[in-house]
Amino acid sequence: MVGLAVCSSKVEAQAQAADDEAGVRALMAQLEALKASYAQEVRRLRELDMQVQAMQARINGKTATATPAAPAALPAAPPAESEGYASSASEARAAKESARRSVDDVKQQQSALFNRRLTLENSLTYARYDRKQLTLNGFLALDAIFLGNIAIENVESDSLTYNFAARWGVNPKLTLNLDVPYIARKTIYQKGGAGGSAAAVAQEETHGAGIGDVTASANYRLFQEGPRRPETVMTVGITAPTGREPYGLDWKVIERDDDDFIRFAVPAEQPTGNGLWQASVGLSAVKTADPAILFGNIGYIRSFKRSFADIDSNPDTVNPGQVELGDSYYFGAGVAFAFNERTSLSISFSDKLSARASTRYKGGEWVKVIGSDANAGTLNLGVTYALTSRTTLVSMLGIGLTPDAPDFSLAFKVPSTF
Repeated sequence: MVGLAVCSSKVEAQAQAADDEAGVRALMAQLEALKASYAQEVRRLRELDMQVQAMQARINGKTATATPAAPAALPAAPPAESEGYASSASEARAAKESARRSVDDVKQQQSALFNRRLTLENSLTYARYDRKQLTLNGFLALDAIFLGNIAIENVESDSLTYNFAARWGVNPKLTLNLDVPYIARKTIYQKGGAGGSAAAVAQEETHGAGIGDVTASANYRLFQEGPRRPETVMTVGITAPTGREPYGLDWKVIERDDDDFIRFAVPAEQPTGNGLWQASVGLSAVKTADPAILFGNIGYIRSFKRSFADIDSNPDTVNPGQVELGDSYYFGAGVAFAFNERTSLSISFSDKLSARASTRYKGGEWVKVIGSDANAGTLNLGVTYALTSRTTLVSMLGIGLTPDAPDFSLAFKVPSTF
């Protein structure tokens, strides 16, 4: 009887232990479910708090970098780095500023950032041009047979431009800018028909380097972004002819014919500016449409006539006169997408239409320069990466869509804000 009682007690103890383990597992499951629900509610509270702060900032006209008001007391969330949400008020504010970073980068490239006191930008741009032109010197016989020389002219140009830009935020609506470029150019001229032979090709290479035309401008914010209205900025600027003008250059004569007529001549040194004062005015707009950022611009450039000691392209003659470039209009539009808090991708189209230039020799009449009008359309692909909280790397590939645009261009910009 004693043995049976002992066995019965052991069985009851084992059953009780099993029930306790099952109860513990059930309680642990409930605890984990409550923790997950609690963490989710805290995340929702953080998101709602960020949205309220953003709406208050827009209503009060605050900038993105202004310190937001102290948020209402919220319960502390458990450690949840793997969940990907903020677990404190400071992290919530940091996440908010990161979400604005891509918008600020787009605004900085399209117009200006009005919440930065000082921005210094270093940029390097490479552009490639390649132009071919068929020249016929002769006449058609019997409307079908060409008698004369056939020559192919080819111009290949590579330019490298370093630009230093300084942008000073005077107040939340006005920013002043100064752009100082340094240009290095190499141009190769090729001309068929050298020595009177259509099969012979003459080639000459020239270079040029120096300060380009300096531009001073100002950005004024007309409208701040609203629920249905984009941020709109007006830009006015003036460009000074500080670069080497393309008029009155020394020429290098490569070939003359038997009558001393110049068959092939090239400039001895490449210009770095257009030689004229210019004024510009434009409008740009940026609108956030999460997750996309829409932007566009339109503008007008006016060139002022100027006198030069020699405007003749013939190396053997000197003819003083005046030059007036045609008015130019530009426009563009695009969209940017933020991949994460550091990286964004943009695609855009830009076009610049220029009217014909005019020249007038001293004592003569104004004459339009045939072929001086241009239509330069470009497709732009860009990637922006935030190196630090104050420094950004912008890379841009431009693909020429019309003969007047560069074949392609590659630009790198590094703006740093202070």
